[in-house]
Amino acid sequence: MNDAAPVLRLVGITKRFGALTANDDITLSLGRGEVLALLGENGAGKSTLVSILFGHYAADAGRVEVFGRTLPSGDPRAALAAGVGMVHQHFALADNLSVLDNVMLGLQPLWQPWLRRRQMRERLAATARRFGLAIDADARVGDLSVGERQRVEIVKALVRGARILILDEPTAVLTPQESHALFDTLRQLVAEGLAIVFISHKLDEVLAVSDRVAVLRGGRLVTTRPAQGVRAAELAELMVGRSVERPSRAARAQQEAVEPVLVLDRVELRRAGARPMLDRVSLELRPGEVFAVAGVSGNGQDKLAAVLGGGLTPQAGRIVLAGRDMPAAPRAWVDAGVARIPADRQAVGVVGELPLWLNAVLERLHTRAYSRLGFVRRSAAHQAARQLVQAFDVRGGSLKAPVRALSGGNMQKLVLGRALDAAAGTTPVLVVAHQPTWGLDVGAVSQVHRALLEAAARSAAVLLISEDLDEIFALADRVAVMSRGRLGEPRAAQDWSLGEIGLAMAGRSTPAPGPEEGAHAAAAAR
Repeated sequence: MNDAAPVLRLVGITKRFGALTANDDITLSLGRGEVLALLGENGAGKSTLVSILFGHYAADAGRVEVFGRTLPSGDPRAALAAGVGMVHQHFALADNLSVLDNVMLGLQPLWQPWLRRRQMRERLAATARRFGLAIDADARVGDLSVGERQRVEIVKALVRGARILILDEPTAVLTPQESHALFDTLRQLVAEGLAIVFISHKLDEVLAVSDRVAVLRGGRLVTTRPAQGVRAAELAELMVGRSVERPSRAARAQQEAVEPVLVLDRVELRRAGARPMLDRVSLELRPGEVFAVAGVSGNGQDKLAAVLGGGLTPQAGRIVLAGRDMPAAPRAWVDAGVARIPADRQAVGVVGELPLWLNAVLERLHTRAYSRLGFVRRSAAHQAARQLVQAFDVRGGSLKAPVRALSGGNMQKLVLGRALDAAAGTTPVLVVAHQPTWGLDVGAVSQVHRALLEAAARSAAVLLISEDLDEIFALADRVAVMSRGRLGEPRAAQDWSLGEIGLAMAGRSTPAPGPEEGAHAAAAAR
């Protein structure tokens, strides 16, 4: 870190939402050429603090200083003009436009009779050369890999004059190779004097790229310290206030003689004039097995999860669950004992305006346990919700409060508890867990993993669809990679190396098996 005056100061930032204090008198600084990791469990106040920095929220108290000047509160344009840029986890790019057009959007009025494309092209090329970011200005964004799209987002921020860059979960959807390339990019940016705020739940990566770490807990700043010499386990404990043990799956022999719970036989999902979304997908999943599907976002995993919940109808192929051909009807899948954990917990997993108690029993509201003669049995539903909240440690709201008031982590624990039917104490036949820990802190991740492994130990078949390779290597018995709608040949988890699985995720053929490279992308990046 440079000893000169900080380029960014947050001084006494406080923000309240009703009775909830999201940020409580937080003071932080960031130096030129420094990477500061911002850590905290879900609901700790990270998103609120960054939103105040970027002008999306106005603080109730405190101020934001950029290069010595106080920014007007709640003004994103002022933050951008001062040199603050942000790359969100979910990219804000138009897939049908070129890289150049995406960079130009917002920089020049659309009603101009002509756009200064030549000057902007030269500016884009100069920025890419300066920071070592290879980019094709004429490429269509929809044709780019996820890593290339992220590079476009970074270049877009730099072209707009960003000198302070906020990266929100930047490796969440990257292959190991793309993560390695991103770390190289960050080193180049820092060498050019940029200051970076790095938000991530992957603690090994945090320690690999950061100069300092700042930990929030319960809306307060717990500590700020140099990253060098700090252990990931220590950071995890600071984040959640207790020691955290990450459960992992012991290697187990494949039980070929056991009848499969789930069989997919050449399942196809097509749309007119486009490549298949699912292209002759076949798999067999047995009781007690954790079968992981790895892949970069957008390669058909969401369609596979939807098919396995009855939400989409394949045009070809056969799906058999416990010996029964399954229809495309969500209620039939729930009644057959399928626990569904969707990737989008807010839009699909819960109904935000409904109270917590009703969301807790929503998928089984039609059963006699919770309804009679068309009326909801509220006492039974309340009791089930209380048991779920206690069993899965769902915090942050009363049973009658709208579920949208929960943090992302607590919302996910509610969805998980409902899926695994904590109140009834039964075990599902099949668990379809799609990105079950996306965006969760280390404590919530540990709870979700433990619940999935306990379900498998009780003979549930678990299909884990994830983009997190740490998660896959920790939990899976077998792993197959999905690319462009096709599911590759599964292998035992221990037979994959990190490099091989990364190449397969990128749609490239894998080399012959070599030495195990480990299950941590950050360690590989080192």
